[in-house]
Amino acid sequence: FHRMHHRRVVQEKNQLLKDLKRLKSHYQSYDPALKSLKYKYETVMKEKMLLKLERDKLKSKVEALEQHIRSWESLQTSFGETQEQPKQQTNKPKQQKLKHSKDSPWPTDTMNPHLNARYDIPLIDRFQLRKSYTGHKAAISGVAIHPRKPIVATVSDDMTWKLWALPRGELIMSGEGHKDWLSACHFHPKGTLLGTASGDGSIKIWDFMKACCAGTLTDHGNVVWDVNFHDAGDFFVSASMDHTARLWDLNSMRCRSTFRGHVDSVNSVFFQPFSSNFVTGSADKTVSLWDIRSGKCIQTFYGHGNAVAGTTFNLRGDTIASCDADGVVKVWDIRMVSERLSLNSSRSNERFSSNQVSFDSSGSLIAVASDNSSILIFSTEDGKLVSTLNGHEDGVQSVVFDPHGQYLVSSSSDQTFKLWAM
Repeated sequence: FHRMHHRRVVQEKNQLLKDLKRLKSHYQSYDPALKSLKYKYETVMKEKMLLKLERDKLKSKVEALEQHIRSWESLQTSFGETQEQPKQQTNKPKQQKLKHSKDSPWPTDTMNPHLNARYDIPLIDRFQLRKSYTGHKAAISGVAIHPRKPIVATVSDDMTWKLWALPRGELIMSGEGHKDWLSACHFHPKGTLLGTASGDGSIKIWDFMKACCAGTLTDHGNVVWDVNFHDAGDFFVSASMDHTARLWDLNSMRCRSTFRGHVDSVNSVFFQPFSSNFVTGSADKTVSLWDIRSGKCIQTFYGHGNAVAGTTFNLRGDTIASCDADGVVKVWDIRMVSERLSLNSSRSNERFSSNQVSFDSSGSLIAVASDNSSILIFSTEDGKLVSTLNGHEDGVQSVVFDPHGQYLVSSSSDQTFKLWAM
């Protein structure tokens, strides 16, 4: 009896082994099918994204054509009216007409509300790393803070931009469309649009309400390094490797002026608050101030020994800060047209590039994004180093103060952006 039972167990065991081998071989036959289905799914998703991009492109082209048709119709109407007007009206003074039906009027200089305001100096010595966020697959080249809400925008070498809610770091929105890495971004003063600059030579305007690209501008002949909106919101400027800066009209979505004068790449651009002037920093080692109405250079500041990487204004609009590839930061008084301070952010014999500078709201502190993986905070009163914020594992590419002085945000080539606060 036991022998028969043993044989039966052995037979069942052998049958189970055969079944296992058969199931294993059956599973292996499904593995390539699963890989094929995964590949097909990824292909379909890519095609879906491409179709979406093509749709946005066609939509922008249609809008441009409609604008063109409307402009022609308005020109024909105005021409017919001028033909019918009596000759006695020719003595009336002529009003200057805009060249394009949707062109915005030139902005006027308004009273700067920050001119006589007094803001508290942030207690920067108490600032510590509060949170680190990883959200991109490549270096984060630029960061911008929303003008009204605790929201941060980041742009990366992975060709995407993203919006994050602070302080938890929840992803709100992301966008793709550029064909190369992104270099910088800036919020519209109302916070409803985002401008991005890219290595593909284009600038894109993204509409948050419509969740789409509102316009693509490709007049630059080379990499676009920076973009910055005017306080009124109707214009923005860009800086490019093609040695020029350009002024763009947000309403007509066209280039209104091209500013030539630099003899090398224009790396940075920033509007003077509540003014029609803006500053540029160039690889030709100069910092220039321009008037958008005349299209001319007002003043050029000399003193940097290497390519200028970043420029900015304080809120009062009377001081410019610029940084260069040697790690030197200079503070300029535009009223006296002179250099106020020269700061060296390299603390050793080895020189590290300073990639960007940012004033706090009081104008008493300057944050410097350094290629030595740190953020250096200097006083604008005496030029002394107030604090050093360490935490990044690679060069810091961008840094910006919160308008209220409560925190500071930085981005780095280590694929992270960090929040620093008390």
